[in-house]
Order: sequence, then C-alpha cells, then structure tokens
Amino acid sequence: MSSVELKSERARQGDGSDVPRRVVGGPDNVKSRIRVVPILITLGTVAVAAFLAWATWQTYMSAPWTRDGTVRTYVVTMAPEVAGRIVKLSVADNQFVHKGDDLFEIDPADYRIALEQAQAQAQRDAAALDYARENENRKASLAKQGWTSTDIYQQTTSTLHQSEGVVALDKAAIAKAQLDLRRTVIRSPVNGYVTNLLAQLGDYATVGQKETSLGRIHDSDPATVKLMGYSQLVRGHVGGVARGINIPNAQPDQAGLASVNPIFTWVRLAQRVPVRIHIDQVPDGVRLVAGMTATVQIDLLPAIAASDISATSGMQPEHDRGDSGSGVSISIK
Repeated sequence: MSSVELKSERARQGDGSDVPRRVVGGPDNVKSRIRVVPILITLGTVAVAAFLAWATWQTYMSAPWTRDGTVRTYVVTMAPEVAGRIVKLSVADNQFVHKGDDLFEIDPADYRIALEQAQAQAQRDAAALDYARENENRKASLAKQGWTSTDIYQQTTSTLHQSEGVVALDKAAIAKAQLDLRRTVIRSPVNGYVTNLLAQLGDYATVGQKETSLGRIHDSDPATVKLMGYSQLVRGHVGGVARGINIPNAQPDQAGLASVNPIFTWVRLAQRVPVRIHIDQVPDGVRLVAGMTATVQIDLLPAIAASDISATSGMQPEHDRGDSGSGVSISIK
C-alpha cells in the first residue's frame, strides 16, 4: 500500500465519517408523542360530555317540553230546537261550511200550520177586542147619565182589559210560531268542518237531543272492507276524515279549571281518528248489521272521481292516529 493510500485511510478514521451519527428525533421523541395522544383524547371526551350536559340542561330547563300536548278545536254542537222529520240534508260529514250555510231542514208543514192558526186566533181575538172597546165606551156614557149601574160598567171594563190581554198573548203566539218556522232550517253559526254527523235524511229530529298512515288517506280513496264472518270483500271509498276527537285529559273540574292527568307511560299508543267509509258495492249474501267488526284497508291508488262514486250505504270505522285540522268543528246530532 502506498503512502498516499495510508494517509487517506488515517484521515477517514480520524475524521470519524464511518461512525453512525445519532438521529435527531429518535425513539424518545416518538414515545413522548404517544403519551400526549391519550391526554388529548381524554380532554376531547370531557369537552364533548360537557357540551352534551349543557345542551341537555338547556333542553330540559331553559326550554321546557312535554309529550302530553294535544290538539284542541272549538266545537259548536248543533241540535235542532224544533222536532220533526228531516226533509233536507245539505251537508256531508267532514265537509267545510261557512257561517250562515244551511245544514239541514226539518219538515216545516206543522209549523206553518201552527203559524196560520195563531194568526187566525189573533184575528178573532182582535174582533172581540174591538167589540169590547165599543161596549166599554157605551157603558161609560150610560154610567155618566145614570142609566147603568157601576157594577155593570166595571164588568164591561174588565172584559175590555181581558180582551187586550188575549190580543197580547196572540201576538206572542204569532212571534213564537214564526220563530219555530225559521228554526226548521238549521244554519251554521261559524266557519268550520262538519264532524260526527249522525243525522240522516228522513230521521226524526228531537228537540235539544244533542293511523300512523292517516296523512296518506285522501277523500275518495278506494277502500276494501273485510267483515268478520264473511269471506267476500265489500268495496267502498273514503268519504271523509274526522276533524276532531274527544280529549278526556282536558275536562274542566268543578271550578272550571282544566284537569290535566299526569301520564308516565313510556310507550305512547297511537291515537285513533274516525275515517268514514262509503259503501259502493255489497256482494250477494252479505248483510250489513250495525256494530259488526270489519278490517278496512285503504288502497293507495289515484283518487276516484266523485262523479263516478255512487254511495249506497255508510259505515264509520276508526283508523290510526293522524293530524286533525285546526279551526272550528260543527257536531250535528
């Protein structure tokens, strides 16, 4: 080996270029980073938990809420003020009506005759009053001249006053007969929906006798009815959906205050809203009896045109919960 090569070898050994150098950022730095990660995760979890706790506090304390809310409507119960046979029914169940619209009409014949009788009675009593007034004038003149006794004159005056009272009664009777005649036509006092229509054409009206898929149900949707005890299917269509149901949890107490019964049930049962089904076709051998149990299915098909529907009968099953319309409901019984 030459001297030049020996010097180069010594220079390399003296320089130490072949000795491995310590890498910056080695295993110690990696271990320190690994220790920081759990701390960051813990801090993040605590922050998320604190935020959720704050949001829960705001939800329950700053913004109170309840699952016991119910929808209520103003219900105007319409009952006939006069008795008689219903000869005209101008509305259908769940129909919207305006204030002053005719709802139904009771046979006015009897009340028209009663008005004519009251008018005839008033005419007869008016003639009797004219005679009593003229007779009282004659008796008064004779009494002044001494041709009649005071007792006879007082009887004549009493007869006059009685006739005046009878005529006043006749006027009241005429007014009552006219009022009853006007009451044979029942009109809507408010704008709202007709609900729970129990009256039918030809009924005798007595005085003062008072689904979770519901949003997909529309008027005139075809319906299939399976009556218990029959294998045949009854075809019909949706005639309307009720606009209100009873709320037993909002009845007033003796002081007139609302009585709210606390409910702690975990499972909320679906409310049931009546859906009126009009029967289009009844198979041979099927007898419709009031109170029979039926399974009703609403077919999600295009609505049938109203002109093509011929309703021959009706039944009113209940369907599952849905949103009822707001406004005023008119219950006709």
